[in-house]
Amino acid sequence: MSQPLRVIFAGTPEFAAEALAQILAAGHTVPLVLTQPDRPAGRGMKLQASAVKQLAVQHNIPVAQPLSLRLDGKYPDDAAAAHAAIAEAISTHQADVMVVAAYGLILPQWALDAPRLGCLNIHASLLPRWRGAAPIHRAIEAGDTQSGVVIMQMDAGLDTGDMLLTDVLDIAADDTTASLHDRLADMGGALVVRALADAQAGKLQPVKQPEAGITYAHKIEKAEAAVDWLQSAEAIGRRVRAFNPFPAASAQLGAEVIKLWRATVEHTEHKQAAGTVISVDVHGVRVACGQGVLCVTELQRAGGKRLNAADFLRGFALTAGQCFETLSDKKNT
Repeated sequence: MSQPLRVIFAGTPEFAAEALAQILAAGHTVPLVLTQPDRPAGRGMKLQASAVKQLAVQHNIPVAQPLSLRLDGKYPDDAAAAHAAIAEAISTHQADVMVVAAYGLILPQWALDAPRLGCLNIHASLLPRWRGAAPIHRAIEAGDTQSGVVIMQMDAGLDTGDMLLTDVLDIAADDTTASLHDRLADMGGALVVRALADAQAGKLQPVKQPEAGITYAHKIEKAEAAVDWLQSAEAIGRRVRAFNPFPAASAQLGAEVIKLWRATVEHTEHKQAAGTVISVDVHGVRVACGQGVLCVTELQRAGGKRLNAADFLRGFALTAGQCFETLSDKKNT
């Protein structure tokens, strides 16, 4: 590698931390990290630093955690002063480039223009499909067979910038958001390191995103977790995988809310009402859907642990003929 680049890094979760780790391993200098403010987490709801902040602290990298990078006149004096300090820090460090990965804040034009090579974004989809906040979840939920990572030259739009590098991988039939996330995070780290090398060599070749095929990966809401048994087993199975680990698909059985972590799809005809438990054994809980049958193999009661079907049934009396509520049941109550 020629002279290492000075890289300001902006990111928050594990996906971004993997990219930061690979940038550091490649020998680049990171003088400043931007990440989201510490948030309450866990049962005790104690403030917890982001994965990116934890890694930055380990490497003695200065960390800034602004609530916003925009200044529109609505800020109190202390927020305005904090904003000015961030702007000065970004300017003072004279970075060659800013790398952004799942940061969670919108970068205003002044931030995009600050580094001499601009801002590179690591996006976990095959743009222009799945622009937005939750591309991994939505790809699985939609039944996509491929995903990948795009390194994008950021502009003021929502994931609308020119594409610089792309890598593709297949989505396995049993992939969850958790498993696909980990593979894409590793891919994203490797690809952005390659992009930085190409930037140093002047070899980056921007390609405009096509107008056709644009879709948006809207943020995942907790309300989406509730299973609608009137849907097909195929659609429900995809949602179980897409919502693992967050927010976890859930089903209502009487007063119990049960999370569904893993399931297989059976294209089996039946005459049962949607949501009816067809059979129960150590291999899984088979539930009638609008079309087909979902065999749930890993479940969790509220406050309990994730268990395979055999262990779950030892502590929970679930029998054939019982019926999970459908969303239409809830609307009619």
